[in-house]
Amino acid sequence: MNIVVLGAGSFGLAMAIMAGKFGHNVTVWTPFEEELGEIMTYREHRKKLPNIKIPDYVKFSSGLECCDDADIVIFGVPSNVTRQVAREAKMYISKSSIIVNTSKGIEANSLKRMSEVIFEELEFPVVVLSGPSHAEEVAKGMATSVVVSCADNAVAKTAQAALNNKEFRVYRNHDVIGCELGGAFKNIIALGVGICDGLGLGDNTKAALITRGIAEIARLGFAMGAKHETFAGLTGIGDLNVTCYSMHSRNRRAGILIGSGSTPLEAVEKIGTVEGFNCCKSALGLIEKYNVSMPITQQIYDILFNNKSPRQCLEALMSRPSTDNEAEYLSVYK
Repeated sequence: MNIVVLGAGSFGLAMAIMAGKFGHNVTVWTPFEEELGEIMTYREHRKKLPNIKIPDYVKFSSGLECCDDADIVIFGVPSNVTRQVAREAKMYISKSSIIVNTSKGIEANSLKRMSEVIFEELEFPVVVLSGPSHAEEVAKGMATSVVVSCADNAVAKTAQAALNNKEFRVYRNHDVIGCELGGAFKNIIALGVGICDGLGLGDNTKAALITRGIAEIARLGFAMGAKHETFAGLTGIGDLNVTCYSMHSRNRRAGILIGSGSTPLEAVEKIGTVEGFNCCKSALGLIEKYNVSMPITQQIYDILFNNKSPRQCLEALMSRPSTDNEAEYLSVYK
């Protein structure tokens, strides 16, 4: 197939390397001439995907006309520019193309998921690809398993068949909402885990944060119509674990800087794209809209945007009234 990847970020490049390796014709689009020049000169993106050579079979373009004959268009741009790129690419994308989105986030003003944003602009069914899949490992051919989900199951099956191979195993899931929420909100929890690392806290603290984090993500998901079992799978606890524990994770690394004394803006400036930072702005809107309790997300928001100290937030979480865990579970998943 002809596959176009929109965005030369780490995951977009990793998908291009992987797909080209297994026989697809792959082109990566970037509008940044300096970025394109560096990649073409060194066959490496030294900032986004260092020490990984980009094979010659991966082609590059600075014009969206590269989408003209694409069988699959993969969105790999940050969530805050997804709508703009979809709008600009619309005139070049064929109605027969399959759209796959890998960006993880919630649009700030509309509070819409990325598949909703892209659908509004293109009016195509959108396949969501999510799961524990660090770009550095995908690009190196390390065994990876992900999930695809789409409102049109036939489209999801086609994307699954095209992208599945002996290194990159693709499952199907029918819960688009759950897949997207798990992929977006795990970045917020990973920021919190990184903050714990920066503070010098131990494994007990991080395990509690991850476990209670998936509980509150599932609580929001259930209120929005997601299936609870999704959060026990690859795009739920799987993606949350890899993002919280790995140093590949930009969200965790940004959290470590914040916990060590950097301001949130300093951390983001140093790390680059930190999707959890952007998503946390939208999270409060969803919490209010669906009237759900998400205390970890609220405290991380206060660290990022209300100048609250991480230790104050930890004390606030530990001082909350104790509850019945089983009763809480049944109230969420009744």
